[in-house]
Amino acid sequence: MATVTKKELIDRISERTQAKRVTVKRIIQTFLDEVTKELCERNNRLEFRDFGVFETRTRASRVAQNPKTLERVDVPAKRTVKFKMGRLMRENLCTSAAKS
Repeated sequence: MATVTKKELIDRISERTQAKRVTVKRIIQTFLDEVTKELCERNNRLEFRDFGVFETRTRASRVAQNPKTLERVDVPAKRTVKFKMGRLMRENLCTSAAKS
């Protein structure tokens, strides 16, 4: 499985849309900044129809164990982002898995 970077996405979108790379880069960065702001600062749920839903969840604090020393460690509660894929993504993922 290959990793696709933001730069590669910008190049692909720029080629497909014939838009300037600088413009595409600014749009993508603004989009990512807004997603981050909605999730982290405003604690809102983001829903993109047929693509998926992003929402924040709070993990409870817990006691973990260091595997090397077997020492107990308190892990504080923290917020995390959950993604649930939408219908089209699920269908495309299932059809591409069946082809493999």
